Amino acid sequence: MKLVVALGGNALQADGKPATAEAQLCTVKATVTHLADLIASGHQIVIVHGNGPQVGRLVLQNEYAKPVTPPMPFDVCGAMSQGLIGYHIQQALQEELKRRHIDKPVATLLTQVVVDPQDAGFQNPTKPIGPFYTQEEAEALKKEQGYILVEDSGRGYRRVVASPEPKRIVELATIQELVGHEQIVITVGGGGIPVVETENHTLAGVAAVIDKDLAAERLAEDLGADGLIILTAVEKVSLHYGKPEQQDLNQITVQEAERYITDGQFAAGSMLPKVRAGVKFVTSQPGRMAIITSLEKANEALTGKSGTRIVP
Repeated sequence: MKLVVALGGNALQADGKPATAEAQLCTVKATVTHLADLIASGHQIVIVHGNGPQVGRLVLQNEYAKPVTPPMPFDVCGAMSQGLIGYHIQQALQEELKRRHIDKPVATLLTQVVVDPQDAGFQNPTKPIGPFYTQEEAEALKKEQGYILVEDSGRGYRRVVASPEPKRIVELATIQELVGHEQIVITVGGGGIPVVETENHTLAGVAAVIDKDLAAERLAEDLGADGLIILTAVEKVSLHYGKPEQQDLNQITVQEAERYITDGQFAAGSMLPKVRAGVKFVTSQPGRMAIITSLEKANEALTGKSGTRIVP
């Protein structure tokens, strides 16, 4: 099958490990073994990844370095994060495929994604970026930097920025060309660099982070993929997550998913966009498959032995 695989933050940076390039590469090397399993099973994959922690840290680095060098704007930091994460994934995956004697080229494509400047996301920031903070640290950052910080699924406080809906992938034709030649493409990283179309029909970057799951869904539709596989830190989607009455879901219909969304079962900065992306993909055309599961269970989920499958 042709699969668009969306990697969550746990696939790039392990809990409890330092936020260094060396630690990230070590985590990525473990991650790509699961991607290589999919490739070895005969699937054609296109890889999308998040960038919340990385772009958040790049912005922090820029702000603290103001006295010695001009800070880069938010969209440029997004481009930088696309490059550094793509570099790590492609290097690690090339090595893993070579070890398995699989001859497949791997390429990272810097990707812009058009958003609507009037998108409601700009008035209601929800996308978490950067590290987790205690409540005291969050209050200090609100006062000192003017950040908007919210509590994130019981894990601490994180800065949130605008997360507009992806409308169009600018480099789509290039992605299609590479995929058509059976290259493994890492693209739409971090949801893509958010840009708007100007009156002069040019593109201009904006300060936002597009949700990578929704961008992966847009890409999967555009490529005519058979499946959208969203890999995250948990094996299955759950109701009442983290509570004594937590209920893991093996399969949900679109109607059930929409009801759970209305009931507020899924956190805005974590599971909600994943479920929304899955619903949108399976309803876009008959026969399409959407699965949400953990990185380690990706292969099992494709055979129905794990994960949460969203069905029409």
